[in-house]
Amino acid sequence: MSDVLNHECGIALVRLLKPLEHFQKKYGTYLYGLNRLYILMEKQRNRGQEGAGVAGVKLDMPPGFKYIDRVRSCESNPIQDVFNRIHEPFDKLNGEDRKVGQSSLAWGLPSDTETAKRLLPFVSEVYLGHLRYSTFGKNNLDLVHPLKRASNWRTRNLVLAANFNLTNVDELFESLIKAGQHPRDYSDTVTLLEKVGYYLDDEIQDKYRYYRDKGYSKEEISPLIEANLDIASILSKSSADWDGGYAVAGVIGHGDSFVMRDPWGIRPAFYYKDDEIVVVASEASVIRTAFTVDDEAIREIKPGHALIIKKCGEVSEQMVREPKERASCSFERIYFSRGNDRHIYKERKRLGELLTRQIIEEIGGDLENTVFSYIPNTAETSFYGMVDGIRLYMAEEKKREIREANGSLSDERLEELITKEPRVEKIVIKDAKLRTFISSEEGRNDLVGHVYDVTYGAVKRSDNLIVIDDSIVRGTTLKNSILRILDTLNPKKIVIVSSAPQIRYPDCYGIDMSRMGEFIAFNAAIELLKERGLTRVIEDVYQKCKAQVGLPKESYVNHVKEIYAPFTYEEVAAKIAQMVKNSFVKAEVSVVFQTIENLHIACKDNSGDWYFTGDYPTPGGNKVVNTAFINWMEGRNERPY
Repeated sequence: MSDVLNHECGIALVRLLKPLEHFQKKYGTYLYGLNRLYILMEKQRNRGQEGAGVAGVKLDMPPGFKYIDRVRSCESNPIQDVFNRIHEPFDKLNGEDRKVGQSSLAWGLPSDTETAKRLLPFVSEVYLGHLRYSTFGKNNLDLVHPLKRASNWRTRNLVLAANFNLTNVDELFESLIKAGQHPRDYSDTVTLLEKVGYYLDDEIQDKYRYYRDKGYSKEEISPLIEANLDIASILSKSSADWDGGYAVAGVIGHGDSFVMRDPWGIRPAFYYKDDEIVVVASEASVIRTAFTVDDEAIREIKPGHALIIKKCGEVSEQMVREPKERASCSFERIYFSRGNDRHIYKERKRLGELLTRQIIEEIGGDLENTVFSYIPNTAETSFYGMVDGIRLYMAEEKKREIREANGSLSDERLEELITKEPRVEKIVIKDAKLRTFISSEEGRNDLVGHVYDVTYGAVKRSDNLIVIDDSIVRGTTLKNSILRILDTLNPKKIVIVSSAPQIRYPDCYGIDMSRMGEFIAFNAAIELLKERGLTRVIEDVYQKCKAQVGLPKESYVNHVKEIYAPFTYEEVAAKIAQMVKNSFVKAEVSVVFQTIENLHIACKDNSGDWYFTGDYPTPGGNKVVNTAFINWMEGRNERPY
């Protein structure tokens, strides 16, 4: 994606099912779980680079010893900063440099695991890691996960990390106040923690009264509560009124842990279990890499379910909310998730392949004078699919010509047909990261134009230049940089191809795309309305949205769809092409977008498409899009939820 767009958050949970001595003997270190967590987090670096955190929970620690450790960072390289700080005590004890993953037998460290567990931080059986991009709470260390709720009772301690966005934080915040709480911050992260914490406290209190009435002493009651907490019930009650997408992971102080997924399956979560370990991550491919296991052994946590790991090691997947119609985020497949997942790789290739017909039509079938390329590197897989589709089209054309010739083709023409292939080139090269130290917009745009370079001599003046991108959100990088540098190659026509459909509506379930004015498709539709004398539509939509303010979110209708209704898909695309072409570009410019129908063919099991269609899976989504439109009309550049 050439436009800057924040990623989803990433979660990682590691639970050792055998004693630390087992890992010390078999793998040479009692930090085996921590080292695996490091790999899981590094492999999910794509999901969030603005903050990172790790919590470790030690099982069965005697009173007087710390049993929860936590380190968080929002430095420029937060993962490395977190693990460097985690390993500081080991470095000091050893007195020499060491690397993450090096065997503890090579250090001057305690070989007795119980001693190490008592004296050293993060020698634990349970680890929870998180990678964050900032949205609601900005990049504030207090809101970097894992969040922690502390108490002198082990079962009342809770660490929580999540990949989520909730649309109804205002309602949830108010419910906490009505319950008598005084939340320390108005944010989705704190609200989430306190909702789970409230029902955890409630469950503990119910259990306490039950065992007290049975005649047990206070000292006897604590371990009974630990062994018998109903985690599924806690999660079910906590999330009953959550509206949004989420994958929430948590560890309770005594050792129970869980990962809960939203009923629509919007946010992803996968797990692997064997006799040594249980591991959960936001992406399946990172589990395969970190533990060298087959894809068949990695499972998806079902929508509306929670993977619950009891302190005793019992593992179960239980329904905590009734599953809804599946609406897993298709942007995970198009862009966010790592492309080495075998399913995502195939889907991205298919997205490129399915654009063949539209591309052929756009260039009038002139493949002989067409060069194919891609930008940025994340679009490479869909590029391969696009080339495969063009190659298949060319093969059909070859067969047609040969059949029609009925044996009359010369050897030269036959050889020419057989050897003809799509013209594929590496056209755009990104040289460096942009450092936005220039304050003026004109200076910044000039700087952006030099971040990319092009391969000269690969394109002729008579050529069409086809460049595929993952998706087009704002179009600013296209206008300010990419089209200008592509035009220096002097092609006849530049065709920008998006493997994703037109992004028309806010996402409120994880991606930081929430302001209407940021979407070039929306701005194109507004311009078309003005050009065709249909500005009354804008005012009508505004009044309809305003009329819904204050109603229950279940009553909201997405009236913003009416902004696009007067125009065909192709008309909006043509207007976008006009808007991204500035006066410096001499070549003809057009933009081709993936269709909704083909998106669903390529990503058939991940049908969440609300940012393209406006069909939100939850009531809160309709409220968000209407609020976003009101904000745009009233000139308020703020988040609509």
